[in-house]
Amino acid sequence: MKIKLAILEKDKNYLNRIVSAFGTKYSDKFEVYSFTEYEAAMQTLNEVKIDVLVASDVFEIDPERLPGRCSFAHFVDSADIDMLNNQHTICKFQKADLIYKQILSIYSEHAGSITGLKNMDEDCKLIAFGSPSGGVGSSTMAAACALYFTAQGKKTLYLNLENYGSSDAFFSAEGQFDMSDIIFALKSKKANLSMKLESCVRQDRRGVYFYSPPKLALDMMELSREELLRLISEIRLTGSYEYVILDTDFGADKYRLAIYHQAHSLVITGDGSDISNLKIHRAYCALSTLEQNADSPLTNRLCLIYNKFSNKTGKTIDGIDIKTAGGVPRYEYASTEQIISQLVTTDIFEKIN
Repeated sequence: MKIKLAILEKDKNYLNRIVSAFGTKYSDKFEVYSFTEYEAAMQTLNEVKIDVLVASDVFEIDPERLPGRCSFAHFVDSADIDMLNNQHTICKFQKADLIYKQILSIYSEHAGSITGLKNMDEDCKLIAFGSPSGGVGSSTMAAACALYFTAQGKKTLYLNLENYGSSDAFFSAEGQFDMSDIIFALKSKKANLSMKLESCVRQDRRGVYFYSPPKLALDMMELSREELLRLISEIRLTGSYEYVILDTDFGADKYRLAIYHQAHSLVITGDGSDISNLKIHRAYCALSTLEQNADSPLTNRLCLIYNKFSNKTGKTIDGIDIKTAGGVPRYEYASTEQIISQLVTTDIFEKIN
């Protein structure tokens, strides 16, 4: 399905050039409508159900009066203008492919917040890992999942979004840059983010792609909800990966829910203990309550994995409708690398795919 894009621009010469460039390079992505008059553009927004409106900053646009499905950005003359009237901006005078990427990113963020899972690239699957129960090995499971799909020949990125997470605990590779450099690019909005993502990524000797953690954990905590969504959208829009494994702190707040709504599957890890089962049960009930009026529910994407499970002391959770991928026992006296290597030999990750 093509994205319906409306461009409102006074400069007819520029308008013709950008429409021609998009028609030549991105005719399979965009259905473009061009306007030089405000009234004509506004009338078409509802009639044609435009997905994205990009308007020159000479026009006064009230985003509150735009259809709910329509995302919006200002066309501006300078790359130094980050925001205008609290709305996204796109510099007119840059390469068409950079304008294209920015429009896709704006559309992807807006569409995700409305419909939950509306992916620009269905070939890239996101699997999010998190758990309301601490100490059950959720991060270890996420790292093993990334290694599993890599071993299956899938190009896979392990993306750790935890406040205190450390991808270096699972993967290692030489490199000059880390997540702090990406955070700076997100904050400044002046760097080419897609190029920054490519320059900072590292590849473990076993094939998994990852980003080294920021120099300070506080850097990660500075990221806003919008910046995290932009990061995820940009990674997906590069088309570089078949799987992105998100390792994130669990939560039912708007901040985390926005991330979960981008994922194909949300994997929760528990160990079968009474306290773990209770916390997972309460988390499931919270998500069920929050999604009652949502267009795209989360609970049907939930999947449960039992880790460090003991047949003597552990038990499965009753009373909730959640898919279970399986379980693994506690591996005594094993290193992190040995545990991950053992997890990869199981079939639990294929069941969450």
